[in-house]
Amino acid sequence: MQLIKDKQVIENKWHFLPDDTNLETGAITVSANRWQKDREQLLKHTGTVGVRLSPSNSVDEIVNDLNGIGLIELDFPDFADGRLFTFAWLLRNRYNYQGEIRATGHFMSGQVFYLSRVGVNAFALEKDEDVNASLEALNDFSVKYQ
Repeated sequence: MQLIKDKQVIENKWHFLPDDTNLETGAITVSANRWQKDREQLLKHTGTVGVRLSPSNSVDEIVNDLNGIGLIELDFPDFADGRLFTFAWLLRNRYNYQGEIRATGHFMSGQVFYLSRVGVNAFALEKDEDVNASLEALNDFSVKYQ
């Protein structure tokens, strides 16, 4: 699956592991719940590890481990929930997270510009045909009010 990262279309090399599956090698992401449960094992993982946050999670659950996390996925259950915008802002501005912050799930291409303003630098789109619209949306505005 293709995704947008730093305004470039690239292939996704990460694989999300549901909580009920065994760990695999390579670049994996796990839920925040699994991170809490298997933290020590995941920190020793051979490969890169990412954590998927949903609005029901808290950034505080992972803030002490940010140096060991290569990717943070913000999983939007629907486009009307704004808590993940706050998570991205906190990660970049309060906790100075320098890794990849990726939007996944149900967000709209019209939200891509605003997500990038709060620190999201990658977008996993549900449909490949949304790639061009989302790339264009990253340049929707040349003047920023805030």
